[in-house]
Formats: sequence, C-alpha cells, structure tokens
Amino acid sequence: MSPHKPTTKKLTLLFFLVFVFSEIQLSAQDGKALFQQKCAVCHNIFKPMTGPELMGMEQRGPWADHNKLLEWVHNPAAFMEKDPYTAGLKAQYGIVMTPFPELTLKDIDAIVSYIDAEVAAKNAPKAPTEGEATAKSSNNAVFFGIISLIMAVVALILWQVNSNLKKLSEDSEGIVKPKPVPFYKNKTYIAIFAILLFILAGYYITKGGIGLGRTIGYEPVQPIFYSHKVHAGINQINCLYCHGGAWESKQASIPSVNVCMNCHKSINTYEKGPELFDADGKKVDGTAEIQKLYSYAGFDPNNANSWDPSKAKPIEWTKIHNLPDHVFFSHEQHVRVGNVQCQTCHGEITSMNEVKQFAELSMGWCINCHRETKVNFNYDDTKGNKFYSIYEKFHEDIKSGKMDSVTVKDIGGLECQKCHY
Repeated sequence: MSPHKPTTKKLTLLFFLVFVFSEIQLSAQDGKALFQQKCAVCHNIFKPMTGPELMGMEQRGPWADHNKLLEWVHNPAAFMEKDPYTAGLKAQYGIVMTPFPELTLKDIDAIVSYIDAEVAAKNAPKAPTEGEATAKSSNNAVFFGIISLIMAVVALILWQVNSNLKKLSEDSEGIVKPKPVPFYKNKTYIAIFAILLFILAGYYITKGGIGLGRTIGYEPVQPIFYSHKVHAGINQINCLYCHGGAWESKQASIPSVNVCMNCHKSINTYEKGPELFDADGKKVDGTAEIQKLYSYAGFDPNNANSWDPSKAKPIEWTKIHNLPDHVFFSHEQHVRVGNVQCQTCHGEITSMNEVKQFAELSMGWCINCHRETKVNFNYDDTKGNKFYSIYEKFHEDIKSGKMDSVTVKDIGGLECQKCHY
C-alpha cells in the first residue's frame, strides 16, 4: 500500500470541509445581500414595518415549506387567493407584497438562513456594548478620580503638618531661615503649572479639532418635507432615479424640480401614505408640502397644460453630507464599480423621513471600510471588473491558496494619493 494514501484522504477531507464552509459563508453573505436588496424596504427581522417582522417566519403560516414561500414570492396575488394566512396579511397591512419572480429556491434558502442567523446572534449572550463599556469606564474614572483627590488632600495636609513641625523644631533650636518665596512667585511652581496647562490645552484643542466636521445625526430642516421613507421605501423608487449622478459621476447630484414633477404632475395630494412627523414629533401635512413643490415649479394643478418647466425655480435644499475640499470621493467608483449599497454610508435611508447624517465620514471610517471591503476580483465572470486582470500576482496567490479574497486595501486603497491629490 502506498504510504501517501492516508495523507491524500486527509487532504481530500480537508478540502471538502473548506469547500463546505466556504459555501456556507457564501450563502450567508448572499442571504444578507438579497435581504437588503429585496426585503429590507418593507420588512424588519425583529419588528413590523410595512410588512410583518420576519423573525420566526417558518413557524407562521405555510412558510416551513420553502417551495410554498417561493411560490408566494413569485406571485403573491395568486397565492393569496388560495391561502387564508396571506389573505389575512393583506387585511392587516393593507397592501400586497411586490412579486420577485427572479428569485430562486436557493435564494429563498439563503435569505431564511440569514434571518435565522441574525435571530440567533441577537439571542446569544453578548459582551457589553460599546455604550455600556464606555459608561462603566466613565464610572471607574469618576471613582478613581475621587480617590486620587482624597489622597492629594491627605498628602497636602501631611505636607503642611510636616512643614509646621519642622518650623517649630528650627525655632526651638534658634535656627533662622530666610523668608520663603510665595508659591505664585516661585519659578519652579510657575514652570510646572505652565507645562501642565500647555498639555491640557493641547489635548482638548486637538480633540476638538479632530471632531470638526463629524456631524453625525445632523438633520437640518429642509424647505420641503421630503420623506425618503415614502418615496424610496414604501413606493420603492430607485435611488438612481433621483440621484442618477451616483452611477456615472463623482457627485450623486440633487434632482431638479422637473424630475419631481415627473410624478407630481398627477399626484396632487397625499392621502394613502402613513402619517408624517418631523424630527420634533410634529405632524406634517403631505398635501401642503406638495403645494410647496408647485410654488417652486410654477405649476397650477388646475391648469396643467399651461405649465412651462423652464420657469421652475431650484429648491434651496440644505446640504447634509459634506467632505473636506482636499478629499476626493467618487460616487461612480463606489456605487457602480464597487457595488457599494447606498445604506452603507447613508444608513437605512428607506426608513428615514427627514434625512440625517448616519456615518461620521472621517478618514479612519473610510480606511476601515477599505480594509474590510472585498472586491469582485474574478474578471472572467461577466459581473467581474476586467481592470483587475492587471493584478496577476493576486490571482496567482488566490489560485495557490495564499489568499482567499482581495480587499480594497490590497489594490492600493490605503495609499494617500488615492483620496488626497
């Protein structure tokens, strides 16, 4: 018997396990991507939105059978006619789910696996969150600060007692010493105080300078209350319909009034959507906001045929996301080439009424993304980027098993001149 056979079997088993694990990981990643693209607009895993929550979905209705779930996703209206559970969903939520005939049974399995994984992760025992850890650290800092203050007071008292005892001893022995220099005239004390003041001032000025421009949560009041939740979420208007520049240029661009009027020439009132509330909880009249749009467009809904688009005035939107002038950022490079989802930088935009800044958009935040984001390196694939064919070394390393993937960092994503030119 050849001595290499056991080794060959072990290697075969090892490769098989690696392959299976890779398939599981790929399935989970595909499930997350599919969930975000197809489901997240109307569904949340843990709470109801436009549709029901998806946690425990296999225990409700006929969804334990993924073939029936696939049939429902392909044609909700037809499935509802023969299934009382889904008919009840329509009665409860008032809408019928959008069909997705392009999804396969493998896609459904991947989405359900992702949902189950998210539920399991939430129910698993968790380490203290960053906020809890920060609060605990803050409490510890206060505790040690109090102890340090008490010890400093005790040391000062002991120092004063020692000084008085020494003076009494010298007086009893008739030793005459020169009068001590007041502390505010003592050069040593003045130098120490100046150094400490310089260090503290430098620390707080540097900390404040680093935080300049990081306006997380910035949510200005806009001239028109425009709800992304209603437009991009409920009505599923593609982001690129309004922000077409994100696909083909550096800027995402703000749509002109005429783009808004493509729909609102015929949509004059806001009646069927959910109630709208601003950041302060005040109810917003959607129909009145449409009338504001008409005033910018110079449009009279009672005399639509006489509208002249050339006379429309631009809406003075307040810019929310702003990068420093010395930073280069291209939406096309990220959205079109890198397949980065809008939600990565802008948060769950489909659930926002008034848009606010989601990410800090700092240099460290961008670099961390470049370190972690994988690129579609298979240029032989129809979806791959043929530009990556020049990185022959990485392709050879992947084939030989030295690398399992390529990130933006590997192709120069951390080089200074990529963003600062």
